[in-house]
Amino acid sequence: MPVIDTHQHFWNLAEVEYPWLVPEYGPIYDTFEPDDLSAQLRTAGVDKTVLVQSANSYEDTAYMLKIADVYDWVGAVIGWVDLMIPEETEKRIQMYKKHPKFRGIRHLIHEEPNLDWVVQPVVIESLKVLAKHNMLFEVVAVFPNHLKHVPQLAKEVSDLKLVIDHLAKPPIKDRKLSPWTLQLQEAASFQNVYAKISGLNTAADWQTWSADDLKPYIDHAIDVFGADRVMFGSDWPVCILAGSYQSVWIETNRALEGRPKSEIDAILGGTAARVYRI
Repeated sequence: MPVIDTHQHFWNLAEVEYPWLVPEYGPIYDTFEPDDLSAQLRTAGVDKTVLVQSANSYEDTAYMLKIADVYDWVGAVIGWVDLMIPEETEKRIQMYKKHPKFRGIRHLIHEEPNLDWVVQPVVIESLKVLAKHNMLFEVVAVFPNHLKHVPQLAKEVSDLKLVIDHLAKPPIKDRKLSPWTLQLQEAASFQNVYAKISGLNTAADWQTWSADDLKPYIDHAIDVFGADRVMFGSDWPVCILAGSYQSVWIETNRALEGRPKSEIDAILGGTAARVYRI
């Protein structure tokens, strides 16, 4: 069974514009490309990755697909299309689906001033296009603003696979569970919804976090989704704001200790291989 990291990024500041990425982000305000990650994957024993969009632009998608053509360990790509124009969504998906590693899209909904952006009727129409072409939609459902929309999306586009990034960024730093637990449970009640155990270290205290901080949130996700709908992701290079690739890998595995091997195997690769067709 391959070990799969379902959430990593690359960005090249000379090739693509990333409006959200500003100098105040310190160590991640830089160019990050495959040679910066490959050795870390080998150290962790990760076989494949899912390369995820970093900008709402076709330039970013083209950049990622170009990388995927060269690096075998990039197993799937999540790009971007303009969901505000269903006809454009259809045209672009028809084109992108010809690439053997293109698996779906996401939009940086957490950057949108309209907190209800993703449930607009026109966006729903575009999501139906994704479903028709068997493409995934990754939801940057940053709690508390967006997770509550996932059940509506799951109902209105019931044949669309939805993947919640970063467990919707639960309030780990504040050591709070509810109402995040209830919202995640409601999202998990729909069988077309999946979730990534990713991006949790940057939701915790950046200086002192450990597996003990992440475990209650990981446990809850596995309890409500089951291991067959939960997947590991590093969120590299964003994760280096509060650690490193290796610290995320090690502490996530520590948080999974004691679970049946079949569950761990699913979370670390089996589920992703099925969902992303790797």
